[in-house]
Amino acid sequence: MKNSKFFSTSTVSACIAAAFAYSAASAQEVQVVKIGHVAPLSGAQAHYGKDNENGVRMAIEDINAQNPVIGGKKIKFEIQAEDDAADPKQGTAAAQKLCDSKVAGVVGHLNSGTTIPASKIYNDCGIPHVTGAATNPALTKPGYKTTYRIIANDDTLGKQLAMYAANTLHLKKVAIIDDRTAYGQGVAEVFKKTALTLGIQVVDEQYTNDKATDFMAILTAIKAKTPDAIFYGGMDPQGGPMLRQMEQLGLNNVKYFGGDGICTAEVAKLSGGAKTLSNVVCAEGGAALSKMPGGLAWRKRYDAKYPGQFQVYSPYTYDATFVLVEAMKRANSVDPKVYTPKLIETHFKGITSEIAFEANGEMKNPATTLYTYKDGQKTPL
Repeated sequence: MKNSKFFSTSTVSACIAAAFAYSAASAQEVQVVKIGHVAPLSGAQAHYGKDNENGVRMAIEDINAQNPVIGGKKIKFEIQAEDDAADPKQGTAAAQKLCDSKVAGVVGHLNSGTTIPASKIYNDCGIPHVTGAATNPALTKPGYKTTYRIIANDDTLGKQLAMYAANTLHLKKVAIIDDRTAYGQGVAEVFKKTALTLGIQVVDEQYTNDKATDFMAILTAIKAKTPDAIFYGGMDPQGGPMLRQMEQLGLNNVKYFGGDGICTAEVAKLSGGAKTLSNVVCAEGGAALSKMPGGLAWRKRYDAKYPGQFQVYSPYTYDATFVLVEAMKRANSVDPKVYTPKLIETHFKGITSEIAFEANGEMKNPATTLYTYKDGQKTPL
């Protein structure tokens, strides 16, 4: 009995030791992998940036809930969020910070003006980035193997808007304003070129910047040219006040066109209840939420977690995060050098669409949706 008791105690001790050892080993096997996100989290465009960040955070929570194992290790993903304030210099500084932090991949940026210069930094340090918001076609022109976009670019948005103006609304004269950013200037230029080929006369071209709030002089000059519509290339912090000032100048029957930069819930608030809001026709790269494969169910979860914060791009930043992680899984590695070549092979059924890439990193067959505002609510046409 003595020997039996001794054996029993030893066995128990051995089991306890083994359990501790297993527990310690299990803890050591969990590898924290950081995914960077960059967008304006301060300044006039912070509502866009926060929405984008929320999309990434939701994706990371959902991915971690799946208990991912990559390369034989349990992986816990974390976000490293950086603020570029929609400023190109801050954008490149944020990109370099993420490179120095050795994040595994990046979702971002929001603005074309920050994404384009940042893309070279990511390329040089070998970290892939996927944007679900920056739309200037110049982003993919350098051919970096680290640059991907999962939304329609401005070539598509500008053309669709011009075609709607000419073929559906039969407009004859338009004026064009842009904010001189890479995004605003780019989408305005595409609209102009397409409009001219469709027989629309461009009666005036005016310029502002992405910090301005007073457009009375510009709009007064445009009013004298009696256009049927104004196209604005820029974002909603300018679009909203511009709509208010159009009403003040009696431009109530003039259509107001713009790309995804003004196609937000926020522009309705920023317009301050102006009647001209109902004249807005804007384009967004992607399907309406109601037509996305998982759009409405996802939006319900989003609103429960982040009430009142939804803008435009969070479904795309959500999918962009998954695109990065799915490539890691297929490569069985979180090392950017190993998994980046797998990104071009992406065939991912996201909540926004089925995502696959052209050789240059552009989205294959991207959808575009035109919207207007009915009773202050953004509504698909």
